[in-house]
Amino acid sequence: MNWYLDNGKESDVIVSSRIRLARNIKDIPFKQKLSKEDINNLLEKIKFITPSLGYGLKFLRIKDMDDITKLTLVEKHVISPDIISDRNEEESAILINDEENICIMINEEDHIRIQIFNSGLDLQNTINLAKEIDKKLDESVHFSANKKYGYLTACPSNVGTGLRASVMVHLPALKLTGNISKILHIVNSFGMTIRGIYGEESQSKGDMYQISNNQTIGITEEEIINNLENITKKVMEQERLARKKLAKNEIELKDRVYRAYGIITNAVKLSLEESISLLSDIKLGTDLGIIKELNDAKVKKLELYTRPANLQKYAGKILNAYERDIKRAEIIKEIIK
Repeated sequence: MNWYLDNGKESDVIVSSRIRLARNIKDIPFKQKLSKEDINNLLEKIKFITPSLGYGLKFLRIKDMDDITKLTLVEKHVISPDIISDRNEEESAILINDEENICIMINEEDHIRIQIFNSGLDLQNTINLAKEIDKKLDESVHFSANKKYGYLTACPSNVGTGLRASVMVHLPALKLTGNISKILHIVNSFGMTIRGIYGEESQSKGDMYQISNNQTIGITEEEIINNLENITKKVMEQERLARKKLAKNEIELKDRVYRAYGIITNAVKLSLEESISLLSDIKLGTDLGIIKELNDAKVKKLELYTRPANLQKYAGKILNAYERDIKRAEIIKEIIK
């Protein structure tokens, strides 16, 4: 099963874990300074070594992928919106396996960005696999590094380990109890960054937030992982306390989550924004055992296949916005049944 449809450790609050390693190849200019010839040579080199890496990885040029497929990967958080932008898609590629828990972006901001994903809270296993792939790639292409500064990257904020570790968290109770701002402030004060679901400069949707490290130099990979895991567990603890507080007013909580369930199961059409909001309440109700008609697997499917691109993949055809709203309501009923 693909990681984004699976449930991992602490998955009531921790949706997923991600490790990203930014790397550049020695003696080649940073991506922003590459000539067209350099870009083609780099892509051909990566394509050539892909079979030797293993893991079932396939080399795909971004320009050769259809628009819907590209957007499905963005919605799954497997690739960044930036890599499919007009300025990048002609010169970028990805290495990806069938399970989509490994996705290596080529020529996004750096030459190589190794990404490993897991469901739930699983940072240690995730970074172990990332290191394994990192070592294999380094042996083949030789990464640019400095004894004093560590790995060299296009953006100075990634210099050092080049590591961005992150977790996606669902925090509806902290929002409902009015404590979310306090938690966001605490996370930032501990050297972490908390953002929306698509990373930098994005907004939270459906009470989902991404917590990640903001320091990559002067600190080891192990310290980054331990710090992130510790702060994530504190946030999880506070979210669960907030849920207990909400549960004290049982009628109000049941009314809220079942109203959401009632709308989503009976609506004839649903906008993306409305479905995201309703599914946040439904996930909360399912995780607390209030909504017994659903399970975690169905909630995961609902969250994925109500997104525009994945909805159209599911339907097997291109739909305009109004048609998507109608199909979204139909797909929800299909999945629930």
